[in-house]
Amino acid sequence: MTSSNKNYQPSNEIIQASSTNIGRLFQSVVGQSRDAVAITEYDRIITYGELSDRVNKLANGLLDKGLKHGDRIALITRNCAAFLEIELACAKAGIILVSLNWRLTKEEVKHCLDLTQPKLIFAAIEFQELLPNSSQVQNILFHTEYENLLRKSSNEEITDLVNAEDGLVIIFTSGTTGLPKGALISHRAIITRALIFAEETSAPKQDTFIAWTPLFHMGSNDFSLATLLRGGKVVIIDGYQPKEIIKTIETYPVHYLTVVPGMIEDFINQLKTSNVKPKPIGLIGAMADLVPRQMLKEITTLLNAPYFNTFGSTETGNPPASGNLIPIGTAPEVLSKKKNNFCEIRLVDPNDIDVKDGEPGELAIRGPSLFSGYWANEKANSEAFRNGWFHMGDVFRRTPDGLLNFVDRVKYMIKSGGENIYPAEIEQHIMADDRIIDVAVVRKTDKHWGEIPVAFVASNSDGIKSTDIIDLCRDRIAKYKLPKEVYFMKSEDMPRSTSGKIQRHILEKRLVGN
Repeated sequence: MTSSNKNYQPSNEIIQASSTNIGRLFQSVVGQSRDAVAITEYDRIITYGELSDRVNKLANGLLDKGLKHGDRIALITRNCAAFLEIELACAKAGIILVSLNWRLTKEEVKHCLDLTQPKLIFAAIEFQELLPNSSQVQNILFHTEYENLLRKSSNEEITDLVNAEDGLVIIFTSGTTGLPKGALISHRAIITRALIFAEETSAPKQDTFIAWTPLFHMGSNDFSLATLLRGGKVVIIDGYQPKEIIKTIETYPVHYLTVVPGMIEDFINQLKTSNVKPKPIGLIGAMADLVPRQMLKEITTLLNAPYFNTFGSTETGNPPASGNLIPIGTAPEVLSKKKNNFCEIRLVDPNDIDVKDGEPGELAIRGPSLFSGYWANEKANSEAFRNGWFHMGDVFRRTPDGLLNFVDRVKYMIKSGGENIYPAEIEQHIMADDRIIDVAVVRKTDKHWGEIPVAFVASNSDGIKSTDIIDLCRDRIAKYKLPKEVYFMKSEDMPRSTSGKIQRHILEKRLVGN
């Protein structure tokens, strides 16, 4: 009779056997689909076999340069095939990719690089001026230098096992102080997000995904990797190019087509004038809350596809709420969300106590799609992770039947064209001028961008103009963060709480009709 060990713990070998990573899963797909198309980039076609060869060469090239497990490399480029090549090479070599937003200013890029300390930077030539001049980091430009690196490297398969909890990519989100925070996404999280999407939407294995939104954001990044792990095809388009998107949906069945508030009105007009005859589309989305209800009705009718009524984030993936679709031809009165089955959620008050149904509460989540924390940011991690849960900073009400209705953000934030904008950052730059007495930046509904930042300003100078206010920010923050409108008012007319804080919601009401 064998005695039982109540304190049994699996050995390292057992743990290792249960672990996998993006690089190994990708290679298993290559073994089954070597001649299938993995990526198209306009007229360029890359098969799985060709992609694997380039990924292996790059991974070996990085290791030959002395990079080690856990080191970081940075990437700043528009959408291109090299983006996914580099990310997959990092996956195989155990290196973390620092994905940089090329829309940021040089100061903002410097902050991201100082935070993550990459040993090497890949960059498109057009973004060369954003790169640091330092002996501590090597810059490799597309395309000549990049191709030379591949040419000199071996295509031998790397056999070292990368752990599932190892970080794969750092994607930056806006911080409450304005400076970007680096969200570390692990192999485990990416794999889980791919599985969740496939299960929830019944996505076919050989699917086509159009990566037109920035690959440095989670939307295109998550879905591109999910597609490649299922043997599908990623069609890369550099930004919103309606003719290219339309050509693609007329050529291939597309299970999930990304549409965002800032492009929907124009895309509807493009679809109407082009007499498009798309192949079957499974669903479209995202950010339904920022899309006018009539446009939801129009675009679902034109594309004959329901709208993906999700609520997720860089930190969580599609969860916590991605299980609901808006039917074709529907202009819904409410946009209730349905909880994802592969996570747990709570709605809590400021004391982290669960609220009753119908009461507003901050959404807290835990589950396998969750990111691995903010890179080198103990303050942000301590604020977001409490009692074993990640607190998203978004307030919801839960209905008696379990649906979730969005209320507001715990910390005021503007979502413009898929980018997060925190007013405090803009206000700091405006208040730095001694002509300014008070300033409050608020969100205004916009049919193109969903929301835009506008500024209410109190000044001690009669000669100051709206353009002067915008110029105070122009070279300090990204273009998409600039105030789109400026309203002047007396400081004493600024609505304030009993504690003296400017009440943004009252200023928002003044914008109605403007």
